[in-house]
Amino acid sequence: MDITALLDRFPLWSLFPITIGIALLSVEAGRRLADYRHRHEAQEKESPVGGMVGGTLGLLAFMLAFTFGLANTRYEARRQVLLQEANAVGTCYLRAAMLQEPMRTDARNLLREYVDIRLDAVNPGKLAQGMAKSEEIHQRLWTVAVATAEKERSAITSLFIQSLNQVIDLHSTRVMAGVRSRVPGIIWIVLYMLLILAMLMLGYQSGLAKSKRSIAVLALVIGFSSVFFLIADLDRPGQGLLKTSQEALTDLRRTM
Repeated sequence: MDITALLDRFPLWSLFPITIGIALLSVEAGRRLADYRHRHEAQEKESPVGGMVGGTLGLLAFMLAFTFGLANTRYEARRQVLLQEANAVGTCYLRAAMLQEPMRTDARNLLREYVDIRLDAVNPGKLAQGMAKSEEIHQRLWTVAVATAEKERSAITSLFIQSLNQVIDLHSTRVMAGVRSRVPGIIWIVLYMLLILAMLMLGYQSGLAKSKRSIAVLALVIGFSSVFFLIADLDRPGQGLLKTSQEALTDLRRTM
């Protein structure tokens, strides 16, 4: 099973405490492993382990930065596609005003309904329904375009069909950018493996030094877990705190 689909089973808010729990358990497991080696094996020097801990933490930080950049790029792509879609629908709506009746009224009413559906689809649990309704509106708009072309083949008709094609194409682009383009599951697997290894080694080093449990370790765990949560938030459009603004579509609907 794809780890991305597996993570989707957990509510977004739960990933933060889950990641903290995994990290703290790994730190504790490292300390216990160090205590076991103290009791049953020869003394191990702390300094070589410290270098390895620093290297592993650096690798984890690098992978988190890379993944955050990947997720943020797709977040920006969703914003750009939404703006392009709003412009395309607006152009199609303006060109529909030049069609003959009853195609003019039918096309403009369908485009207003289309924008309403797109705005409603961002609400939780309504994405699949919104996608199905959008595709239904596409079919009805194309029927209007065919009727217009059969009645009158003109430059106005061609312009309307061209803008309608762009609206339909941008729907597919927006679905790909907003729903199907996710952080690959293998990256999530590597991130959590690195987190476990880094925290395990950090706890192991602490155990070798026989130091008390430090609040600094908790701060480090919370910091890394926050970045994990932020990446997951960027990767789940419409679910978390970082939502794509619908202002472009809202402004368009107000002018219709």
